[in-house]
Amino acid sequence: MEKRIQASNSTAENAKARNDIYKQLELELRELGDTDLSSRFSQFVSSLNEAVNQPEQGPLRKEVIEQGKLVVSEIKDLRGRVDQLRETQTTRINDLTQEGNRLIDQVKSLNKQISSLESNGLVASEAGSLRSQRYQALNRLSQIFPINYREQENGVVDIYSGSDYVLINNRSQYLETETKTDRGALITSVHFDKSNTELSQAGGELKGVVDARDDIFGGFIDSLDKLTGNFIVEFNKIHSSGEGTSGFTSVTTEQRLADTTSPLNAVGLPFTPNHGSFTLKVKNQSTGITTSTNIAIDLDGLGGNDTSFEDLRAAIDAVDNVSATINTRGELTIKSDPEFEFSFSQDSSGVLAALGINTFFTGSSSASIDVNSIVKNDQRMLATGQGGGPSDNTNLMKMAQIFDAPVKALGSVSLGDFYDNIVSTVGQGSAAEEATYNGLSAFRDSLQSQRDQYSGVSLDEEAVKLMQAQEAFSASARVIKTIDDLFQLVLGL
Repeated sequence: MEKRIQASNSTAENAKARNDIYKQLELELRELGDTDLSSRFSQFVSSLNEAVNQPEQGPLRKEVIEQGKLVVSEIKDLRGRVDQLRETQTTRINDLTQEGNRLIDQVKSLNKQISSLESNGLVASEAGSLRSQRYQALNRLSQIFPINYREQENGVVDIYSGSDYVLINNRSQYLETETKTDRGALITSVHFDKSNTELSQAGGELKGVVDARDDIFGGFIDSLDKLTGNFIVEFNKIHSSGEGTSGFTSVTTEQRLADTTSPLNAVGLPFTPNHGSFTLKVKNQSTGITTSTNIAIDLDGLGGNDTSFEDLRAAIDAVDNVSATINTRGELTIKSDPEFEFSFSQDSSGVLAALGINTFFTGSSSASIDVNSIVKNDQRMLATGQGGGPSDNTNLMKMAQIFDAPVKALGSVSLGDFYDNIVSTVGQGSAAEEATYNGLSAFRDSLQSQRDQYSGVSLDEEAVKLMQAQEAFSASARVIKTIDDLFQLVLGL
């Protein structure tokens, strides 16, 4: 019965640890408030819709940029809060590890005392209090990580966890922690110091914290990165295909490529460009005359002439009144001649967004997302149209639909639906884990109740015995009183 209780301890405490972490994550999502991520997304879209009506208005364009900055701030803040929660689990893991090691030492010490007492010919009950202490230590140890134990004839218990020994006679193995980096955060792993194997047995509070930190918090970070990365790519694909009310005189790619000769779809860009083209427009600021050049991006895999970084540079450099160079850091810089400016439009290849040219956002994850400094510092660079003048809102209209359009990389699910799925997954997981913990906790309580029926004190039974003793005392008192009365009567005769 005790071993069944200890097994239930491990499963119940494991579920409790996971349930606690789910509750923390739900609080950090702040979905019941007005500063959650979904609210920021909605306010960003609202600012885009406002600018659609009057795209030439500077204040409305600035509001779009400000709302974009708030989206970035909320995504980074959410990522930072979850990373902080992941790192704070280190304290809990260290505390549980130290407590587990103290309990191992306590059982080791009690083994010696119990064996010494009982080896002198005394019965096991003589070491009863020590055995109770050892049982309590084993019970708590089973809550921290799963254990099995076997008692020897001399009263000593050997402890195992899975295939690893914890305590055999005087030989003991302790838990040890190691710090490493995972998903940009410092985390702690736990292993046995002699076998150097991580906790393999499922169950226990310690493994529950470790697994929940990696599966629940870590899984959420992965989903948030996937959402953020696709949000950056899809928004930038639209933005980079449009024009603002002012052109560039110089622009440098965000991405750096060490390989300048391989095809652009094989150099490891965060977003892979496709076969297509884009338009490069060069405007004479003095005359207002604009010349458009189609830049082909050949990535069909046929003929062995797929476009490389160097090929792209050469194609742009061949356009009159602009130059293109690749520096030693692997960045492509495009510059216009004096009194000229340039802009981009109609990018069907996505190469501009992939390289980080004419984009609204920079970065590729929830940790690195930001608003492009060029747009941040000059609202005229917000690509509201596609060449139809200051009142052209065609690009804004596309950007305003960013959360409704299906995204191929997300399995044709929209960004809005994908975020809703993230939130609902957390809520459903939390509810399921809470139900699991409640069920396992109730099962453990039932086992403890069964054990108490055998080894514990029944208050009802003791109350009945007390009543019996009281009645026996009362009966004895009446007998004595009757004898006394008869004795006094005899003396009176």
